[in-house]
Amino acid sequence: MDSVWLIAAGLFSIVGMAAFVYGRRQRLLVPTLVGLALMIYPYFVGSTLGVVGVGAILLGALVLGTRAESGI
Repeated sequence: MDSVWLIAAGLFSIVGMAAFVYGRRQRLLVPTLVGLALMIYPYFVGSTLGVVGVGAILLGALVLGTRAESGI
């Protein structure tokens, strides 16, 4: 594992933790589940490009799902 992988995994995990806490406090399902996924998935993806790609997809799902669920 290289340093870029470690930094990317750490950043996505921190965003995931914030989304998870936000989802739990607001009682919203999408941010809670996507936040949990953002915290867990780096353990299963070994490449830097994979971590960034999956993280970008999950962040998009977080934004779109939260907007749809909260009615913004």
